[in-house]
Amino acid sequence: MSLLTNVMDHSLDDGYVEAAARKRGEDGGLPRTLKAKLGLAGGLVLAALVVTLGAAQAREDAPVVAREREELIDRIEQQTERADELEGSVDRLRAEVAERQREALREHGGGGEDLENLQILSGAVAVHGPGVKLVVDDAEGSGTGADGEPRGSSGFSDTGRVRDRDLQRVVNGLWESGAEAVSVNGRRLTALSAIRAAGDAILVDNKPLAPPYTVLAVGDGKPLSTRFQDSADGLYLYALQENYGIRTAISVEQDLRLPAAPSVTLRTAEPAQTSEPAGAEQPDSGKGTS
Repeated sequence: MSLLTNVMDHSLDDGYVEAAARKRGEDGGLPRTLKAKLGLAGGLVLAALVVTLGAAQAREDAPVVAREREELIDRIEQQTERADELEGSVDRLRAEVAERQREALREHGGGGEDLENLQILSGAVAVHGPGVKLVVDDAEGSGTGADGEPRGSSGFSDTGRVRDRDLQRVVNGLWESGAEAVSVNGRRLTALSAIRAAGDAILVDNKPLAPPYTVLAVGDGKPLSTRFQDSADGLYLYALQENYGIRTAISVEQDLRLPAAPSVTLRTAEPAQTSEPAGAEQPDSGKGTS
């Protein structure tokens, strides 16, 4: 009877009973669906806590970052003003030195028109007079090309942006057309000036310039403008405008004012050869007269 009673009471093996209990989620703990929900809720609470702490830290750091940014902007503005003051002082000292040079040359009989012409051509003095104003600007909505290259195989600017090579051709074309003095965005050019690129910026004598680029050329007004527009460089600029949307505007001006170049240094000099004044006594040749 005990065997029959045992079979009746335990009709399934204990392993089957445990498996059936796990299948029903009745393993002595919480159902797995409820555990999953609690785990998800806990993860969400933890994520919310992390986000809240991050936001609080950001709000706490924001005033510090803003203050540091303002301090940096103030320092930049102060140094910029200081640089402008020093540049103005250099210009005043350069003008004083030039005036004393002219006085010394007049006192010793040198100088004259030839010296003035050399000073104008070398960029050592400020000049004014009739000439041509040429404005060159990037195309509307211009940007970097898809391949990142500033130029295509054709040699033209293929991105709608003015490049250093474009500005070089413009300046050289004006010189070749008869310009006596040239400046770009207020920077006087000399025979030693360099127009280069640094990334997307154009440097003139290592000073970055921003578009639009205003090129002033002192010369023979209307004839200078005509010769430049008919030259190879003028036609190159026209092709940039027609093919790539680069904006240009040229006009003849009656009175352009160009500053002196900032870094003209006298490297060599020779004393002027003065002729003997009329009626001066000639040295005795040693020959007698009959």
